[in-house]
Amino acid sequence: MKKCLIILWVALSLSLCYPMNANAGQGPSASRGRDYYEERGEILWEVPTHSKVIALTFDDGPDNQSTMKILDLLKQYDAKATFFVVGNRVKQHPGIVSRELQEGHEIGNHSYTHPPFHNISSKKLLSELNQTQEAIFDATGVKSVLFRPPGGSYNDSIVRTSKDFGMLTVLWSWHQDTLDWRKPGVNRIVKKVLDNARNGDIVLMHDFVPSSTQTVEALAIILPELQKRGFEFVTVSELMSYQEKTNKFMEVNH
Repeated sequence: MKKCLIILWVALSLSLCYPMNANAGQGPSASRGRDYYEERGEILWEVPTHSKVIALTFDDGPDNQSTMKILDLLKQYDAKATFFVVGNRVKQHPGIVSRELQEGHEIGNHSYTHPPFHNISSKKLLSELNQTQEAIFDATGVKSVLFRPPGGSYNDSIVRTSKDFGMLTVLWSWHQDTLDWRKPGVNRIVKKVLDNARNGDIVLMHDFVPSSTQTVEALAIILPELQKRGFEFVTVSELMSYQEKTNKFMEVNH
């Protein structure tokens, strides 16, 4: 991790893979190591910066209960976030995704049915990405420029196909996987984020965890505390604008 802080460009740290039904970290699924994708600027994990900015991200929604409460909290604290949405849920709740965009948040593609991605076929991959892009467009009038693969699983094909769709593959900071899908308790979620908060972090949470309000309750504690510490909550694309000037760049084409 020390190495990541030395490299003055958008640092990319390996994500933890999680099972499809639980979204848990079990280790990276990749055909090449992190350094390869760092050098090519094809995957984003975090942004080393001296600015006190942090990107909160929420996966697997939208949900007509949790997502709405999260949006209310974000609005209360003037915080922006990035929602990596599942396409078939967007079809069910297009108004929620529309609200996310209208309130200044960013929408990312998180596949259509959230299948396992570690051995996904090219045909299935194309279908998952395309259907979700269409669902997002139908709900908001825009298409996503960010993609987060289910489980954090990635390989050359996934990264290349995402890029062909005009999307950047986005994962999350090693030290900011809240594991909220496990319902570990509000205090553990809070402690994970607050104890490890660093400039340029990308925090992984979920706005759809069946039969759980822990993420919402934890967020109500996290937001004011980090705000008190001087952090600004930004979208992933906004976070990228804070990267230090170097010879290497990572861009999102809007």
